[in-house]
Amino acid sequence: MIIGVPKETKFKENRVAITPLIVKDLVKQGFSVQVESGAGLNSFFSDENYKEAGAALADKNTVYASDVVLKVNAPQTDEITLMKKGAILISFMWAATNPDLVSACAAAGISAFSMDAVPRISRAQKMDALSSQANLAGYKAVLMCANQLGKIFPMMTTAAGTIKPAKVVIFGAGVAGLQAIATAKRLGAIVEVSDIRPETKEQVQSLGGKFIEVKGDDTIKMEGGYVKGVSDEFLKMQQELVGKHVAEADIVITTALIPGRKAPLLVTEAMVNSMKFGSVILDMAVEQGGNVVGSKINENVNINGVTIIGEGNIPSLLPMNASDLYAKNIQTLLYHLATKDGFKWEMDEEITKGSLIVHNGVSLKV
Repeated sequence: MIIGVPKETKFKENRVAITPLIVKDLVKQGFSVQVESGAGLNSFFSDENYKEAGAALADKNTVYASDVVLKVNAPQTDEITLMKKGAILISFMWAATNPDLVSACAAAGISAFSMDAVPRISRAQKMDALSSQANLAGYKAVLMCANQLGKIFPMMTTAAGTIKPAKVVIFGAGVAGLQAIATAKRLGAIVEVSDIRPETKEQVQSLGGKFIEVKGDDTIKMEGGYVKGVSDEFLKMQQELVGKHVAEADIVITTALIPGRKAPLLVTEAMVNSMKFGSVILDMAVEQGGNVVGSKINENVNINGVTIIGEGNIPSLLPMNASDLYAKNIQTLLYHLATKDGFKWEMDEEITKGSLIVHNGVSLKV
């Protein structure tokens, strides 16, 4: 079976789906691997690195004609048409909000697995690309805010006086939020955290954060570890309680996402206006519509002296680590689904059933 690894073409994307180390293992397992020339350069992997690992270098058309195409981001429609009927695509797809992509895959007669649809179960942890990338994003988000803020994080006593520690408020204690808490604490900040899931309180406190407790209600719907829905009334109550903490914060980081839906609004215009001149907000959900009023994707916006960072692809800013982890995620999923001789197509198996979006030209999810 021939595996193709194209170069990513999405704006500001520096990651690559497969690293030379993983190529070496794929070849050892009996797969043939062809990589588009230059695919790994933005992740600091040269064409020579891939050749030494056992991959063949090829042009875009040849790579897309492979039996299996592995990518970070889903191909564009014109790239999907380069794939042969019966081929398999594995990438992030976000199928619930990309019906045109699903239709294009079905029209091409291919099968497609989505990395963001891998079930969040214990035996699929090594395939969980959402977590691996969010972990890096949470770390980098704090560093980006620290770089933008005009003061240091830790308390510091000097001959000229004492500098108070920075205060960081984080919305969401998922993978990204927990890493952000840990990173901000290591840098010496006071960290306060809001999450609508009361079970996250212990995790927040174990990392040294203060949990801002909002009493939950029956409108909160959970599924597979995600918040799938929450009422406007609850969000309003949360905003009122957290508002006073935001007003005192130097940095606010928001991480809340609802799969298949627009990100919930957490930071209102009034909350932004209440913040101190020179404070910083980073909206990690900006690509899905944003948690913050006024945030713009891939732009920094200044509102009354408050900087709102809207970086749409934070993991891509750490392409070496992000590519390493993603490559291991996608390799593990591939080994679960297939051998060098072909795919198993165990249609009732939980991971296969959860991640398979299109099968032989038939849409299964949308």
